Amino acid sequence: MSLNRTHTMQRVDDYFNRLCHTIANIDRQAINQFIDLIEKARQDGNAVFTFGNGGSASTASHMVCDLNKGVSYGREKRLRVICLNDSISTVMAYSNDVGYADVFVEQLRNFCQPKDLVIGLSGSGNSENVLRAIGYARKRGATTIGFCGYDGGKLKQLVDLAVHAPIHDMQIAEDLHLVVLHIATQVLMT
Repeated sequence: MSLNRTHTMQRVDDYFNRLCHTIANIDRQAINQFIDLIEKARQDGNAVFTFGNGGSASTASHMVCDLNKGVSYGREKRLRVICLNDSISTVMAYSNDVGYADVFVEQLRNFCQPKDLVIGLSGSGNSENVLRAIGYARKRGATTIGFCGYDGGKLKQLVDLAVHAPIHDMQIAEDLHLVVLHIATQVLMT
């Protein structure tokens, strides 16, 4: 089977056009606030927790790498960032014994302290396990951030700060979430 080159190029151009449009419309103030909250966590010595499902899980894990190593290496004040979806055995144990909707909230019950920073990622903004964990974190007195796409879903309304990629396209929303992380990394490394 051979792909139609003209059709493929049209799809490539369409993707880049929609990506650029979304970049132009993302809330810059939310990005600045996200960076400020990460820096505050570093200065105050608070833990940062990240989590998500699928591609958002990958971004949550990437966030830990960039913040723990990229932003903290060689500095006196360091970040303490933990990704709750990185321990597959823990995720599977809670999934099997308790239920997938509780895989993140149960881990937060072990670790989350008031004033910690809790970052939930959900492209749709409606992942039940992310919403439950954010709800718990808020009750615990943590600061909450939600990375979301589409219309923001329930997550956008639940968090202290929403980093919202305003597009009905999962891949572009996930692209933008990673871009925001990389912007924050570069700012916080300087």
